[in-house]
Amino acid sequence: MRFLRRLLEDRSGATSLEYGLIISLIFLVILTALTAFGDQSSGIFNGAMNAIRAAMGG
Repeated sequence: MRFLRRLLEDRSGATSLEYGLIISLIFLVILTALTAFGDQSSGIFNGAMNAIRAAMGG
């Protein structure tokens, strides 16, 4: 019980919460960019893999 009281009174956790929010926003931006450009990058990677397969004789 003493631990919970100390945890609730501790104000330094606000900083970690803010960092968590910043990290989650960065993750959402990266996820959105990957979703938006996923088709283009998928085509590039597929073309590269096809070229590698052709070079290896497959």
